[in-house]
Amino acid sequence: MSPIDRSRNVSVPTPARGTAPAQKSLLGSVVDAAKEGIADIPRFVKMGADVFEATHLSELRRIFGGDAKPDRMSDGKFVGAKGQSFPPGTPLKDIPAVTPLDNPNPSKTILYVNGIMTPMQGQLQEMQSIADTADARVIGIHNATQGLVTDLAQCVTDKLDKGHNPAVDTLADTVYGELKAGREVHLMGYSQGGLITARALSDVQRRLRIEDGMSQAQAEQVMSKLKVETFGAASTRYPDGPRYVHYVNNADAVPTLTGLGGSVDPLAFMKDAGKGAVVHRFTDGNLNIISNHMLDTLYMKHRVDFDAARAGQF
Repeated sequence: MSPIDRSRNVSVPTPARGTAPAQKSLLGSVVDAAKEGIADIPRFVKMGADVFEATHLSELRRIFGGDAKPDRMSDGKFVGAKGQSFPPGTPLKDIPAVTPLDNPNPSKTILYVNGIMTPMQGQLQEMQSIADTADARVIGIHNATQGLVTDLAQCVTDKLDKGHNPAVDTLADTVYGELKAGREVHLMGYSQGGLITARALSDVQRRLRIEDGMSQAQAEQVMSKLKVETFGAASTRYPDGPRYVHYVNNADAVPTLTGLGGSVDPLAFMKDAGKGAVVHRFTDGNLNIISNHMLDTLYMKHRVDFDAARAGQF
């Protein structure tokens, strides 16, 4: 079990009782949160329209069981600058990455997997946000959307480590190849992308043990070359070896209900963030449950440099 579970902060601040100012402050906070949630609605209406436009009317038929082809043709492909896609197996050095707007030549490279209901253009926007925040080159592995129902069903099979997910295969093959070449890899996974990352890392560890005959300790040592960051991820377990930083917003239902859990979690004993993992739990958001889960406008605000995060310097 990860030591992070033992360091979980279960204390909850208790507000002062019986004072009018405190009551007014509480009411004001609720009102402010409601206003912020309402203010976010137009942006999410537009986002929904963008997804609808990207996937066409066939998306609706897919939700209700009909045939559809959203951006399935790009599933598991690499995503580079300007939305260019590249087939699995393409060397990372041959993929033009998304770079920070103020730095065309950063020294770091991050491999990023997106969450559900995100067409290619949406992932590209998230990659730009990551590049700007982390001052890094960002290459995506596309987790295609096939509609809400199908995407959620895929999350279930990913949790059970069943079925075929092209994004899992591409990520696992890439990480395995980079590790065998002796190179470090920096990964980021958001929402279902965190679940895909956990599943792919488990595949890599199995390959190191079965194909390369490594012991558990040896496989973990090789995988210590991996830096892994997750944001609002839907996975409850991660294999030992990589150096992890997990970001969990207590106001985000995805990681608190389907992932590593919030600051108070009665099921914490069933979860494993990975040996030596750092889990940064914080509370930020409003009454809009969608905005509380957003990568670019919420989680990236709380992300700090990887080494600083590993040292607990948030």
